[in-house]
Amino acid sequence: MKGNKIKKSKSIIAAIILFTIFILSVSSSASAQEHADPFNWSRENVSNLTINEQNTAPEINKDELVEISSDSYIWDTWHLQDLNGHPAVVNGYKIIFALSVPKDVLPGKRHDTAEIHYFYSKDGKSWVPGGPVFKDGEALGSRQWAGSSIVNRNGKLQIFYTAAGQNNETQLSYDQRIASATADIRTTNNNVTFTNWSEHEIILEPDGEYYQSKEQTGHEESSYAFRDPYFFQDPKTGEEYLLFEANSAGKLEDRPYKHEYIGSEEFRRNHVSPESSKAFNGSIGIAKASDEGLAKFELLPPLLEANYVNDELERPSVIVKGNNYYLFTKTHAEKFASGLHAPEGLYGFTSDSLFGGYRPLNKSGLVIANPTENPYQAYSWMVMPNGTVISFVNYVNVDGKDIYEIGEQSPEYQREHFGGMLAPSLKISITRDETKIVHEKKQGVFK
Repeated sequence: MKGNKIKKSKSIIAAIILFTIFILSVSSSASAQEHADPFNWSRENVSNLTINEQNTAPEINKDELVEISSDSYIWDTWHLQDLNGHPAVVNGYKIIFALSVPKDVLPGKRHDTAEIHYFYSKDGKSWVPGGPVFKDGEALGSRQWAGSSIVNRNGKLQIFYTAAGQNNETQLSYDQRIASATADIRTTNNNVTFTNWSEHEIILEPDGEYYQSKEQTGHEESSYAFRDPYFFQDPKTGEEYLLFEANSAGKLEDRPYKHEYIGSEEFRRNHVSPESSKAFNGSIGIAKASDEGLAKFELLPPLLEANYVNDELERPSVIVKGNNYYLFTKTHAEKFASGLHAPEGLYGFTSDSLFGGYRPLNKSGLVIANPTENPYQAYSWMVMPNGTVISFVNYVNVDGKDIYEIGEQSPEYQREHFGGMLAPSLKISITRDETKIVHEKKQGVFK
C-alpha cells in the first residue's frame, strides 16, 4: 500500500513537471513569434503594382453627398468596436469618431488644431453629431490625432488616441505619443454622452530601439510618426495589442542597408535606388497589453517596415478572415521614395500569423486606388471585418494639380475642392492573397 502511494506521488510530480515544461515551451514559442523579424515591403513589391478596375474606386461626386456636420470638417474616422473588432451596439446605438475642425480653418491646416468628435446612429447609416469627445483642456497634447475606441471589459468607452504636441505649448510642435482614457457611455432615447472620465495617460512613446524617436529624426527626413493606435484582440490567442504608425529606429546615417529592402537579386540587377531613398523608413508597429485594464503595453518589434520604399504607413489595422491575418494601411502618393510610382491608396498584406510571414495582397500591396483623373478624392480607408471600407472625401476635381500645388491655391479654391465629409463606403472581397472592389455602398454606411 505504501509503495502504491509513492508511485502515485511520483506520477503526480512527473505530470506537474511535464505540464510546466509544456507551458514554458508554449510561452517561449509565443515570445519567439512576437519577436519575429519584420516583413520588408520592398521596392520590387511596389514595382509589381498595376491599377485596374478591380482596385480603382468609383469616382466621387461631392455635390451629391450630405455632410453629417454642417459647421465642421471631418476626416480620419473610426467606429466604436467590441473587443473582437466588430461594430459595438450600445443600447441600440452605433457610435463613430472622427477628427474635426471648424470650417473656417483652412483644410491644409486642419491637423494643427484637430480634435476628436463623435456621432451616433440607430441604423448605422444616418449620423447625429454629438460634439467634441473631450472637454477643453482634458485631453493630452495641443491637439489630438487619430486612434481607436472600444467597449472594454467593464462596459466603458476606452479610447486610444494620438496626443500631438504638448499641452499649453506656445509654438506648434510635432511630438507624438499614444494616450488613453475611459468613460461611462450614457444613452437616452434621443442621445449618447460620455461621463465620469478617467485621467488621461500616456501609454506608449517611441523607444529609439524598435521605433525612431523624435531626437533620432534628421532634417533630411520628411516625416516623423508615432501615432494612430488601433486596438486588436487576437482571436487565436486572446492576447491584446495596439498597432500604430511609426518609423524604423535610428538616425539616418546609422541605419543599415539590406538587400531585402530592394527585392530579389534579379530585380536588384536592373533597378537603381536613388540615394535619397534611404531617408524613407515607414513602419507598422505593435505593442502588447501587459495588464487587463489596457493601461500598460510592451513595445514589440515592428510587423512591417518600408525602408527605401515609403515614409508614412498611416492608420494601420488588422482583421482575421479564416486562418489568415490581413494587415492594412493607407498612404499618400508623395510618401513613396524616389523612383517608385504608386497611387494614393489603401494597401494590404496577409499572413497566417500575426507576426512575420506577410505577403503583399495582389502582389504589390495595392487594394484600393483613387481614380487617376481624381487622385486625391478619398483617403484614410478603414477595412471593417465584413469587408466594408469607410473613408472621407479629400480633394476633388483639382485639374491635374498635385497635393503641393493644391496647397498653394487660394483659400477659396482649397475650401471649394475639399470634402471634409464621409465618402461613399466600398465593399471589397478578400480571397487568400487577392482582393477586389465588389461595389460602392451609400455614404456613411458602417456595416
